[in-house]
Amino acid sequence: MINLNDPRSKFALEAVSKAACLAADIQKEMVSKALTKDDRSPVTVADFAAQAVVGYLLDQSFPGALLVGEEQSDLLRSPNERQTLEKVTEFVSRLIPGATPDQVCEYIDRGEDAPGENYWTLDPIDGTKGFLREAQYACALAYIEDGIVQLGVLGCPNITPDLQETIRGRGSLLIACRGQGSWIAPLCEPLFREQFTALAVSKRSRTSEARLMRSFESGHTNTSQIDSFQQKLGGKADPVRIDSQVKYALLASGKGEIYLRLLSPEKMGYREKIWDQAAGSILVEEAGGKVTDLDGKPLDFSQGRTLKNNRGICATNSALHEAALAALRSINA
Repeated sequence: MINLNDPRSKFALEAVSKAACLAADIQKEMVSKALTKDDRSPVTVADFAAQAVVGYLLDQSFPGALLVGEEQSDLLRSPNERQTLEKVTEFVSRLIPGATPDQVCEYIDRGEDAPGENYWTLDPIDGTKGFLREAQYACALAYIEDGIVQLGVLGCPNITPDLQETIRGRGSLLIACRGQGSWIAPLCEPLFREQFTALAVSKRSRTSEARLMRSFESGHTNTSQIDSFQQKLGGKADPVRIDSQVKYALLASGKGEIYLRLLSPEKMGYREKIWDQAAGSILVEEAGGKVTDLDGKPLDFSQGRTLKNNRGICATNSALHEAALAALRSINA
């Protein structure tokens, strides 16, 4: 069972729960079918508000701890974004009464730290386009020691604790600690020990039965190579299409077997951001799965704000990992 009395676990669960529930309120109140295609203001507000809340709570629990976050307040401080800053402050004040715009910017900028020997990393809203489609996204927080993820928490407002997609439903909160397994509980509810249920990856070992986790978006991957990969495996199962690190949550729960991040032809030098992979990767590993890069190398979180020494991602239920890597080699991925 997860040790809920551990100070880091308690902080991470509280911080992600509050940030994800606040993001859910923002999605509910600001996202609508009337939004124009280019209007990203709701996800901008949610990104900044969620990071401000986590930054504030980190200072309360672990003053001086390093936080590597995706966002910085420079944009909000510009005169043209005054209205956005006021909106962010309005939402943050629901959790931090009396917060001022300047304080909110300071909370956000807790995420400016460079990775050290031990640090936290945060993606306040992972899956921005999913957020704007009123679909899937996640708040992701992880703790790293010596380049290895030790703790990861995902807040997924639109996936229920039984891993069903329900927009504006109950939501789920997932946690994994090194050596303690992966667990799931309801989001936005008091955290009681008996609410946590253990997660386990699928036991499927036949390549023909492998279900691929595929994104709706194709910006950072190579869709034609993924098609070739599935053909090489002989896979006949329909892919599971989902946004963000929610894919890791479903993989850890046995709802799919393989998740790939291949390199886009237009971005062959791209390297994954640490906050995009840290929390989700430990969830899969502690549920019995395996996560490496496309060459089979362990993910190295000691190289700054990106996985500088790794190419892409290959995450599986473990039983299919070697077959997945062999298929990747055969298509020169």
